[in-house]
Amino acid sequence: MSAPEVLVCSTDDVQDGGPGVRFAVLAFGSAATAFVVRHHGQARAYLNRCAHVPIELDWEKGTFFESSGLYLMCQTHGAIYAPDTGACVGGPCRGGRLRAIAVREEAGKIFWQPDQQIQAPTT
Repeated sequence: MSAPEVLVCSTDDVQDGGPGVRFAVLAFGSAATAFVVRHHGQARAYLNRCAHVPIELDWEKGTFFESSGLYLMCQTHGAIYAPDTGACVGGPCRGGRLRAIAVREEAGKIFWQPDQQIQAPTT
């Protein structure tokens, strides 16, 4: 049986190509953050960890898109990711990808689904 979904935020909190919403997770047993952004109307969530070096993508909390709003970018290394797949499309991580997290929108809210590697933090 899968773990229950966890509320991230209101759907209005995430606009196309705009700031993302960070949320706490346990990634592979350690405290980490993940984020949800919107691209072409679709909410997408990823572990907040660059595929090049495992650091958070956003220097400014919630800033995941580069200036055009078309790609996600690691603000430390300049690695560029496709927001719909998490695949690295430029920079030092070419061939890598962000770790996707399942999300669902319902009744004006965005929820994420824990899995074996990415769990909800214990309270």
